[in-house]
Amino acid sequence: MNPEQQRAFLAIALFAAFADGDKHDRERDEIRRIAESLAGEAGAPDLARIYQDVLLKRFQLEAAAAALTESGERQLAYEFAVGVCEADGSLSVAERHFLDELKTLLKLDASPAERIEGEADAIVELSAAAAPDVAAAAPGPVVAAQANVSEAELDKSILNYSLLNGALELLPQSWASMAIIPLQIKMVYGIGRAHGVSLDQGHIKEFIAAAGVGLTSQYLEQFGRKLLGGLLGKAAGKSFGKVGSAATGMAFSFATTYALGQLAKRYYAGGRRMDTALLRETFQNLLGPAKQMQTQYLPQIRQQAETLDMGRVMAMVRGG
Repeated sequence: MNPEQQRAFLAIALFAAFADGDKHDRERDEIRRIAESLAGEAGAPDLARIYQDVLLKRFQLEAAAAALTESGERQLAYEFAVGVCEADGSLSVAERHFLDELKTLLKLDASPAERIEGEADAIVELSAAAAPDVAAAAPGPVVAAQANVSEAELDKSILNYSLLNGALELLPQSWASMAIIPLQIKMVYGIGRAHGVSLDQGHIKEFIAAAGVGLTSQYLEQFGRKLLGGLLGKAAGKSFGKVGSAATGMAFSFATTYALGQLAKRYYAGGRRMDTALLRETFQNLLGPAKQMQTQYLPQIRQQAETLDMGRVMAMVRGG
């Protein structure tokens, strides 16, 4: 994939991230941070400039779509645009309009577009299964809570979710990255429930955002690292690059999930007394050691990746 094609892919992902026009300043700042951090990857285009070009409309969606001439490239671009738009588990009217426009500009046939949208819809259903939205799910009084399972069991569960999300980062399919956030929601839900706190998706998403992990920006970062790390696999029978240095992407997904799980364990055990600033500081302090752990668990991550498919992942989320 040449630099111009990389630029087009990343620009389309950014257009998708801003499609609803309602991004909070915090989320915009996080997306900018990701653009700047990915710019340090070997062979990466100037992502900070692409971010500015998209935001200031110096680079148009039509030009980005036109730069992708092969069918497989266009399908892949649409897959990731759908993933970015669906990252928060919902699709606004503005995002739906954007995807319709993009589908037209990419000249996608109906069948590939329907397949892509069907996979995305399945992941949204998976997200809903991770933590049910129920009226009775509001947190109760703020009191320290003893978990009804042992700390060792909670740590094992957090590690298992982290290994699974690290393995998903190795897969080229777009649904793989889309499944990471629902699994994190499932994990936090389970930790809260273990401490006697029932949470709906809204509360969990607020907790994740308060920790500094944006839903849209997290998916965008996963996508960017896959693109620049050569992990996009095959589209329409043509390889976009060798599956090579996956360590950065795996470490990101493994570490983010592990740090988030450990943060949730502390938060709910302590009666939810951390404010946003302390949540973010604690999450960042947990993230560094979690990244170091990834190397230790690399064999298990690779082993899991060999057996994963969409059906198995969805069964894990829907199960107990």
